[in-house]
Parts: sequence; structure tokens; C-alpha cells
Amino acid sequence: MFAIIEAAGWPIWPIILSSVIALAIIGERWWSLRHNVVMPKNLLSRVVQEYRQNGVTSQMLSRLYDDSALGQIFVAGLKNAKSTPAVMKEAIEEAGRSVAIELERFLTSLGTIAAIAPLLGLFGTVIGMIEIFGSQTPQGGNPLVLAHGISIALYNTAFGLVVAVPSMIFYRHFRAKVDEMLVDMELQAIKLVEILHGERQT
Repeated sequence: MFAIIEAAGWPIWPIILSSVIALAIIGERWWSLRHNVVMPKNLLSRVVQEYRQNGVTSQMLSRLYDDSALGQIFVAGLKNAKSTPAVMKEAIEEAGRSVAIELERFLTSLGTIAAIAPLLGLFGTVIGMIEIFGSQTPQGGNPLVLAHGISIALYNTAFGLVVAVPSMIFYRHFRAKVDEMLVDMELQAIKLVEILHGERQT
């Protein structure tokens, strides 16, 4: 592996750095966006049952807020349970925006890496071409310098694509997953408002 990096020349290092950052983001988002972490199953029914038994308590709000992203949205609504449905929905929307920012954390960076990795590969290709043309002299070309220039050009292009393609795939996947979760959380929050105000049973 080190021989390949050496053959690719110094332009490969920004691509390697980008790949390490991309892997870290993918791993972190994969762990953080687990469905049972963001939206625990049956949380709405449990919240409604506890509310009907004990009302809104500070212990309930604290536990919900620390429980999950959906719990934070429910807390915003429960704090305004005695207000009108419009006020509850406004509080829930404000909490939802904060939750959305948290769920989308690092995704912009991952998308940026997916976009710039091919450009970093192209930069390495240009450096390799410069070395190739620099090896040409009136007496002829130096085969070693020529081969090194070709290695730089090809390896950097390949590594740039290897980093860009998975980064783009995971960026699209996480974006779609976040959008789906936000819609689901919004629907559950609306259900909570309607249940607390007696507009629906479950």
C-alpha cells in the first residue's frame, strides 16, 4: 500500500485526508441515525399513556428530552399542552428545526468531500502531466521521470474517484433517511397535539 502511495506522489495526501474524514463522518452518522435512537418504537403511545396517568411532570420531560430526537419534539409540545393547538404546533416546529440541524450534522461536509475528491484527483493528474512534460529534453525523455509522472496522473485520478463515489452514495442515503425521519416525526407530533386536545383517540 505504501508503494502505491509513494508512486502516486504528494498530491495523494489531500485525497487520503479526505477519505479519512469521509469514513469518520459515515461511521458517526451511521451510528447516530439509527432508527431506535432517533425515533424509539411506540414512543408516542407511551407518552400519551403517561400523560393520561400523571399529566406533564418535570421527570417525564427530562427523561423524554434525553431519550431521543423525537422525545425532544414531544417535550416542546408537552410544555405547551395547556395552550391552543396552534401554539403547541408552533413550539413543535421550532423544536423540529433544531432537531433537523442535529440530524443533518456533518452531511454538508460529506457532500463537499464527494464533490471535491474528483477535483483533487484531477489536480494530481495535472501534476503528473507537468512531470511528464518536464521530463522531455532535446536529448530525449527520462524514462523514470516519465513513468513517475504517469503513476501520479493515474493513481490520483483513481483514488479521487474511489473516495468520491462511496461518499456521494452515503451522502444521498443519509439525506433521504433524515428527510424520511423528519416527516415521520412531524406526523407523530401532530398526532400528539390532536390526542392531547381530544381531536382523536389514538
